[in-house]
Amino acid sequence: MSQQTSEQTVATLAPPAGTWEIDAGHSSVVAVAKHMMVAKTRGHFGSFSGRLHIGETPEESWAEAEIDAASIDTGVEMRDNHLRSADFMDVEKFPKISYRSTGLEVTGDDTFRLHGDLTIRGITRPVVLDVEYAGTITDPQGANRVGFSAKGEIDREEFGMTWNMAIESGGVLVGKRLKVELEVEAVQKAGQTAADTAA
Repeated sequence: MSQQTSEQTVATLAPPAGTWEIDAGHSSVVAVAKHMMVAKTRGHFGSFSGRLHIGETPEESWAEAEIDAASIDTGVEMRDNHLRSADFMDVEKFPKISYRSTGLEVTGDDTFRLHGDLTIRGITRPVVLDVEYAGTITDPQGANRVGFSAKGEIDREEFGMTWNMAIESGGVLVGKRLKVELEVEAVQKAGQTAADTAA
């Protein structure tokens, strides 16, 4: 008699409709910047929250998230403090980074493009995320969980983060474009379906 594994019970056709809370303990928000034109520095945000609403149709779906800007962690305290300063995120004046979706475009069986507004330092710009649906599963406590991976790119100077330094060999110390990488696991709110919620 074969033993059933959790992998065998993962549903990948479509996530169930309803409202889902992001499980920050099993999710990650990462920004990647070029350093001195040749290497990459990754910054992990340790504190964030958000909701996903999956509608009966893609057009009825939306997402929202909020990040504590001061929770940035690149592994170097001096660099993290600089990123929190007015040269970059200015966390004393603007403690939160937020994202609100404005539309969704299906691009494949398990992929879609999420259009939304990203706000950093009080400046809002449109940002598109390419998203892949990883599946849905029921955890040992009986809660439904869903997984997504997402990638996008932003120009940090569009959000007022213009600080830089020229290097003698040519180029600059910090790249102006940041890659955004998200791994999201969310838990369906108990007893809630698409009919119970609205954007």
